[in-house]
Amino acid sequence: MDDQAAGSPQDARGVLACYRHPDRETGIRCTRCERPICPECMISASVGFQCPECVRGGSGTGHAPTASMPRTIAGGTIAADPRLVTKILLGINAAVFVAVHVWPSLLSHLVLIGVWPPTPFNPTEGVAAGEWYRLVTSMFTHEAIWHIAFNMLSLWWLGGPLEQALGRARYLALYLISGLAGGALTYLLASGSTASLGASGAIFGLFGATAVLVRRLNYDMRPIIALLVINLIFTFGWSNIAWQAHIGGLVAGVVIGYAMVHAPRERRALIQYGTCGLVLAVVVLTTLVRTVQLV
Repeated sequence: MDDQAAGSPQDARGVLACYRHPDRETGIRCTRCERPICPECMISASVGFQCPECVRGGSGTGHAPTASMPRTIAGGTIAADPRLVTKILLGINAAVFVAVHVWPSLLSHLVLIGVWPPTPFNPTEGVAAGEWYRLVTSMFTHEAIWHIAFNMLSLWWLGGPLEQALGRARYLALYLISGLAGGALTYLLASGSTASLGASGAIFGLFGATAVLVRRLNYDMRPIIALLVINLIFTFGWSNIAWQAHIGGLVAGVVIGYAMVHAPRERRALIQYGTCGLVLAVVVLTTLVRTVQLV
């Protein structure tokens, strides 16, 4: 993209647009090349702010190299492959899908279930029997081809842009905690002997975070809202769907996503990971409460 030249008609109007994001007005220029930059492109220097290109080219700010690296809107490091974590998650889901069809008996050990057998028998399987790992394994387990196909398509469509916007660590935390929140709400509200499985809780967490991000960037929210409404209609209108997982993941995704993109820069990591910790604490507390009820 061509650089903005001083004295251009844009300057004459008194309105500057970021040279990397022409739709965003700004009043800040890079202290080295003097190109206008928006808040997402600003990188702190010893004096003022610099653009990502000047930083990558060696700005000589006196900071450590990691301190001057370009950052995402959430403060994450910009990676060479912005979809690496998404690809890994897709691979894990696909591998588990193949495994449960090669060894069908494996499925009963991975799904989310509260207690089995049900009362009056003493439970020997399930989360209430101490198998908390099921909250994790069920997130990566699918049985029907249409189920994994729909979830993985949603993961690819939503996950890539979110991973690029948040950075790998923050994106992975969002995905896993949203999935755990969906599983915890299912464990709390569903029958203890009802088994559930699938990545839907984590996917709905990505929906929630995407909506927050789109709103933060002032993009058109109508497409994501329409898609979310359609998915919610299927959630409550289709039988054999664990709506609890969808709602739990959605709420967690909105909360974590808001903390990720709205945290002030000076306390960004503390607020972001602190929020993740609080949501995770709610998941643990919910699981403990339900376990006491079932046993």
